Amino acid sequence: MKPKRYVREQKRYTQEELTKIFGLSEEETVSILKALKEYGILKAVKYSEQQKNLSDLVDDDIEIADVEVGENEYLYVFTFVGVVAVSGCVIKCYPKYLLDAKDPKEELKQVLRVIERYNTKNQIIRMYNDNMESTAFNLLAVIMFLLQDYYEYGSYSNTEDIIESNGAGDILWDKTINETFTLLSNNRPYYPELLTKKRVNDEFDYFKRLHDCILTKCSKELEACDLIDLFDIDPVVLSDEELDDFGEKEYILYRIQNELNVQFNTRKQLVLKTIYAYIDHSSNLDDTDCFSLFGTNSFNLVWENVCAEILNNQLKTPLGSLKLPVPLLDKYDRTQALETLIDKPIWSDTDKNGNVFTRESDTLIPDLISVGSSNGQSYFIIFDAKYYNMQLESNKPLRGQPGLESVTKQYLYQLAFQKFIKEHNFDTVKNCFLMPTQKDEIIEKGQVSMEMLDGLGLEPIQNRLIPAKKAYELYLHGQKLDISSLNL
Repeated sequence: MKPKRYVREQKRYTQEELTKIFGLSEEETVSILKALKEYGILKAVKYSEQQKNLSDLVDDDIEIADVEVGENEYLYVFTFVGVVAVSGCVIKCYPKYLLDAKDPKEELKQVLRVIERYNTKNQIIRMYNDNMESTAFNLLAVIMFLLQDYYEYGSYSNTEDIIESNGAGDILWDKTINETFTLLSNNRPYYPELLTKKRVNDEFDYFKRLHDCILTKCSKELEACDLIDLFDIDPVVLSDEELDDFGEKEYILYRIQNELNVQFNTRKQLVLKTIYAYIDHSSNLDDTDCFSLFGTNSFNLVWENVCAEILNNQLKTPLGSLKLPVPLLDKYDRTQALETLIDKPIWSDTDKNGNVFTRESDTLIPDLISVGSSNGQSYFIIFDAKYYNMQLESNKPLRGQPGLESVTKQYLYQLAFQKFIKEHNFDTVKNCFLMPTQKDEIIEKGQVSMEMLDGLGLEPIQNRLIPAKKAYELYLHGQKLDISSLNL
């Protein structure tokens, strides 16, 4: 039985623990850890009891050191969510907020679907893994693209025109007149047989067969690595041909290049280029020289995107389209986006002629803002999606909380919109941090405030832990979270 090889993002592991999780020898484990460090999937920190209990990684804690067999001076931290195939070992990294997960297969399946939607929405296709020193072909990402493309569009197809007798297609009059028997009646010609044109898919087309062969091969690879179910993919069996049946590698690539020269359909071009890369870098996920991944080092950005979608982010909404308690004041441009109300820093100086000149620089932008009404009350809510594991308990020290910069920025956002809020008579204005939880219910986790800023009439910042499973369901189905359920 193959080891499951699940690891939690940001958890501290010893080399001995990872050797057991991977089910490999110490030497094999060290080789894998070195590769993971090279590609930024893994970081090392000095061993200490304090580090063992942390759930977030600070840059100052990261150690630059070689991985050696049997060393116990360092702890290893995965900074990745998704699946990594390295040297024939498939590692499954689940998010850090799943603190009590013993077999997080179902949770990771959902997370991978979320990452796939996020990548598609942001048009990210990582055919290669890039870092400063080297570039490796990302076989896993290519396999996933080919299979997802097939489920959406089907097999690659080329058409051919065939001529039928009395078919339903367009009549080929020149061919009918010149090649069929004509009947004359009252000096008028009649054609008992009409030659018609029909366009059909060529089932024996070289590239359709090649595409079907590769899709079948990709599906078998995922099955062999116990990933077909994790990616929630139905097995694809379209062909019993092998790649060798299509000729030598150089010949296949030559044929694809020629097809690209005459193919102008964007989707078909992308499929052909991906097939070209797959064949050019042909290997298997369980090869010892393979390094492939599907996932992200920045799951915080995925969480921000999820929250923005399900809470109907209106930062970029034109002011004229907002549902305000009162009509928009005439002094505001109806086409102006809500985010443009935040002042930009103005830099000024005097030139050599004594003239004052100014320059603007970028300003702070909140993650998301929701404007609307609920139960007859209008609201203006400033949210900040925070990918943190916060510990705020009466009998435990505070840790894993958003930093001082996040707190002060959240206050500044309300200050930036305060004039607009008052002018348009909103009933309530709220500030809120949104953090994920593996629990099934929304958890009200207190608030954070600063007395000197409260004195400006600004709201303290509420903390809400959002059930990640529920948030992902809404995100994947394009649905919204009922803001009243946050009880702000």
